[in-house]
Amino acid sequence: MIEFYFDISSPWTYLAFHNVQPLAAELQVTIDWKPILVGGIFNSVNHSVYESRTRGVPAKQNYMVKDLRDWVRHTGLNIRFPPSVFPVNSVKVMRACLWLAPQGRLPDFARAAFEVYWGDDQDISQDDVIRGLCKRTGIDAEALFAGIAQPAIKDRLRHNTEELIARGGFGTPTCFVNGDDMYFGNDRLPLMREAILRTRKT
Repeated sequence: MIEFYFDISSPWTYLAFHNVQPLAAELQVTIDWKPILVGGIFNSVNHSVYESRTRGVPAKQNYMVKDLRDWVRHTGLNIRFPPSVFPVNSVKVMRACLWLAPQGRLPDFARAAFEVYWGDDQDISQDDVIRGLCKRTGIDAEALFAGIAQPAIKDRLRHNTEELIARGGFGTPTCFVNGDDMYFGNDRLPLMREAILRTRKT
């Protein structure tokens, strides 16, 4: 099993979300989707993210944009960076992912949310945009809004975020295999693939 901690507010997570699914299908492993709020992680254990946004190294920031464009070209995804609203408040869509997970609807909804935020430049914090996501994915919007207002869903999102911090995580996407073997970032997926294959040889 691959545990996949994610927040839709990250373009690198969009890449990893796209790439981890064929990897899991190839290796015949399941994905345990774990929505989080990455802002909560930054506030708790990774304050440097905020400083890098305001006082980052220009050469490094320029390369980051170039690196993202290279990955976009490689995957064929439509990612516009930065979007008009960045960072975005993703709490409602991440709660929606949690509510939809037991129904098996999380991957479709998350994919649509990634697409409209990073591809169509829509503000996924807005209720009308979320309603559009529901229409796009065949989900009852009123049921979803009632679901994400449940205290249990709010608590679960908080729990996932705190759980990742406790396991040594500091951002999104973060994956675990074999319980405690952590991989951070889209570009670590090949290393994670090797780890899964190594486990099968032992």
